[in-house]
Amino acid sequence: MRVLLDTNVVLDFILQRPDFYSDANDIFIRLQNLDFQAYVTSITPINAFYTAKKEIGRGAAFETVENLISFVEICNTDKDVLIDAFSLNFGDYEDAVQCASAVAANLDGIVTRDRTGYLKSPIPVYSPAEFLEILQNQTA
Repeated sequence: MRVLLDTNVVLDFILQRPDFYSDANDIFIRLQNLDFQAYVTSITPINAFYTAKKEIGRGAAFETVENLISFVEICNTDKDVLIDAFSLNFGDYEDAVQCASAVAANLDGIVTRDRTGYLKSPIPVYSPAEFLEILQNQTA
């Protein structure tokens, strides 16, 4: 299965956000076990670095983002994707760009904590818990 990890899931993992870390950590463990292929958009490492730098410091942020990039694929976010994002008619342009990137890469779905931001997604959208359940069922 090939899925886009929304920036919020990546940040939950990197920053070990108390309410969300458990599922995010389980997703990244499953990723390291090669249970699925993870993609992020090109804006995710940038946003992750910016946010992490403020919370864990510049050096740790560089190391964390470099590690992230080593085991995820990066979706192409070119001019066509940026234009296609407008046609999705999302309330949030960043979510629309991530969705358009996933569609352009022919991914199987999007994993996000913000399902309401993706109500108009043409591909399936899963919460972290739902995605973990899918992975569990695939390996059962």
